[in-house]
Order: sequence, then structure tokens, then C-alpha cells
Amino acid sequence: MHRSTPPIAGPRRGAFCDVAPRPSRRALLLGLGLSPVAAMAAASDDCVEVAAGLWVLPGRIEEASAANLNAIANTGFVAGASATAVIDPGGSLAHGRQLRRAIEARGVPPVRHVILTHGHPDHVMGATAFADLRPEVIGHARLPEFLAQRGAFYADLLRRELGAAAEGSGPLPPTRLVMEEDRLDLGGRVLALRAHPPAHTDNDLSLLDHATGTLWLSDLLFAGHIPTLDGDLHGWLRVLDTLSGIPAPRAVPGHGPAALPWPAAARAERDYLTALRDETRAALRAGIGLAEAPGRVATAQAAQWRLAELHHGRNVTAAYRQLEWE
Repeated sequence: MHRSTPPIAGPRRGAFCDVAPRPSRRALLLGLGLSPVAAMAAASDDCVEVAAGLWVLPGRIEEASAANLNAIANTGFVAGASATAVIDPGGSLAHGRQLRRAIEARGVPPVRHVILTHGHPDHVMGATAFADLRPEVIGHARLPEFLAQRGAFYADLLRRELGAAAEGSGPLPPTRLVMEEDRLDLGGRVLALRAHPPAHTDNDLSLLDHATGTLWLSDLLFAGHIPTLDGDLHGWLRVLDTLSGIPAPRAVPGHGPAALPWPAAARAERDYLTALRDETRAALRAGIGLAEAPGRVATAQAAQWRLAELHHGRNVTAAYRQLEWE
């Protein structure tokens, strides 16, 4: 059974945004004989303006495949008076081009910044769609090392998942690194950037749009899709506590609806991560081995999330290896 996600908090459709549900529209396009790439191109306006001048192109809660072109993470953009910032350019060149078409359809100022919230491929491999614009590329101070270590593996993985459609996909190297905090002025609109200690990964950025009070949390926040641990379990819980103290009316998750009420949206994720921590500790005390632990730890909580069958076991393994040395 999958946990239902809370309703979107206050999003409004932009004047140019499509109002049809994404899955049914895409299914119709495929039914008309269009290839996945052509179907994605035709569906390029399925974005949501969750606050004035801040748009989200929601991803699909699926694993990457040739059918979805790795368009599985939430991407989007924020427009100021003189510049537009892309926030996570997507999971493939095709996904990045879809986002770029959506930006161009809205007549916003030029894209001058591309923000990579962390290095996972579903968030960065579409960056090449913006390469010709020569944007400033912003990332966490630890992002270059992360990409250097994993970039070749992620490129090979994308080719296996997408086949020929992966051609041309890839991240752009960061040209501006955030050590702790930074500010990005888009022209009368300031984004506050924060580099976090290890949490979901060791290179997570979050953004606060001061103009609308919108927190863009990317994969620090999951909704519907089970959280995936690739950093530090204790750190993630601490970061959630810190972020929950920010008086923002809404947050944009990395996976799930375009926006959710904040900080209520963090409750389900915190409950899962807390159960993962506490039940892993209990398993270690009981002498349950690593091979057994995925079937014994936090299974009730995991069952409330989509894709748990693919990711929960990995989460338990990561938690076990971290906590066994406490």
C-alpha cells in the first residue's frame, strides 16, 4: 500500500501551463504513435507555477527508463527582473530540453544560472541542454569531487537505462561553489543558498526564495517516493530539524508533488528516517546480521512509500554500516 501525499499548498497554474494531468496526457501522446522523446517534447508545458515567478516541472515517481527518459525528479526555474535561474536541469538531455522549452514559452529573462542541488544523475544529467547559454553553474563545495568520483559510472548507468536517448546527457562543471551560505540576485529577487553537511548526500544545497517564502529542498525532502540515503542518517535528521525552523509556507520536494505545505511536509520523511535509525539500532543490539536486516528493519514504515521494494533495502544497508560503529 502506498502512502497518499498531502495536497499541494497553494500552487497556481501559470497562464501558459497545461492543466491536463501529466500521466494521462503522456499516455495519449504515446498512444498516437509518438516516440518517448517526441512525447516528452509535446508535453513540454506540464509545469506548475507554485508561487509568483517560480515554476516546477514535476517528475514521475518511477525508476529511470527509456520510456521516461529519466525525467523522474522535480526540476524548475525562478525568474527575476533581469535573470532566470534553473534549479536542477533534469535527468537527461531530453529532460533538460523539455525544461528549456517550458522556460522559453514563458518569456522570462535569460537563463544566467543553473543550480545543481546535488550530484545525483536524475538532477544533473540534463545540464547539457543549457550549455550553449554559458550559464553560471552553482553547486555545493563538495559537488566537484562527487562528480569526479561518480560521473563515469552515472554516464554508463544512464546509457544502460535509456539506450541511445542518453546520448549528449551530462552535468556541467560548477563555476561557483557554495561553502556555507550565499546569495543569488536575479534582479530584484534574491535566492538564499545554503550548503548542508552530509544528509541525503554529502553535497546537498537548499534554496529559499525570499520573494515568495518558498523553500526548494530537492532531495532533502521526498514525498510519495521513498527517501534514499546516500549520505548521513543522523545528519539528514539534523538538517530536517534545522530546515523545519524556517518560516516558509511551502517547500518544493525533489520527488513528489510540485509543492507542499511546510514544515508539515517533513513529517512523513522524518518518521521514516527515525524508524530506520531506531530499528537499525535495535537490530544491531539483537545481533541481526546485515543480510537479514532489510527484511526486519522499518518494514511497516517502508510499506507506506512508493518504490520501497527498490530502495528500502539499500537504506537499511547504509544505516547499518553507519550505526554499527556507534
